[in-house]
Amino acid sequence: METDASVGEHTPGRRDEIARNLAVVENRIGAACAAAGRPREDVTLVVVTKTHPASDVRLLAGLGIHDVGENRDQEAAPKAAETAELALVWHYVGQLQTNKAKSVAGYADVVHSLDRIRLASALSAAAARHEREITALLQVSLDGDPSRGGVLPADVAELADTVAALPHLTLGGVMAVAPLGADPARAFAGLREIASRLREAHPAATMVSAGMSNDLEVAIEAGATHVRIGTAVLGVRPSLR
Repeated sequence: METDASVGEHTPGRRDEIARNLAVVENRIGAACAAAGRPREDVTLVVVTKTHPASDVRLLAGLGIHDVGENRDQEAAPKAAETAELALVWHYVGQLQTNKAKSVAGYADVVHSLDRIRLASALSAAAARHEREITALLQVSLDGDPSRGGVLPADVAELADTVAALPHLTLGGVMAVAPLGADPARAFAGLREIASRLREAHPAATMVSAGMSNDLEVAIEAGATHVRIGTAVLGVRPSLR
């Protein structure tokens, strides 16, 4: 797969297109924060660059975006390497296989999808080899669908205690995706309760990663601190090759 800057290399108007989309998304986030009685700085915009070229990452950086996300290691690793000189925070937001932990630990600053003890141990060991510290979010399953990943709410406390005790990992908080066909407001309200219980045991685990292009407003209303936005900023994703 090509991920270098030559793919979609700064085509005429691409910067303007992204800038316009960013302005719309920023207005949505600002309005949602105001409606929820929260300051805008409470919410971090993570732009998910899945299937978009490294040239878009460079344009985003030039437009003031510091947080970018990917959900496939085979695309993320070369893209992160190509843009290594940029002051970016890389978020790994997709399901993570244990055998990919070594690679992901080499570039990811935040992993949003830690959902089992074996993966936590592998990520900790990989981070140690890379001499890096990684913030780990517990991906919570809100519908119990194993195909979408996530730890069951009843098992969050045990996994959180494990992560908090591992070297080179910092327990950051929780992440969830609204179940397909479900009311996202209800789903994210449930995540808010899980996050609140987690903070009782781990007060520093304040991050709540929830909300995408279609439901960022309800996620912010429910307390999201990070929203993961792809299509609304970068447009419809090209097909994977």
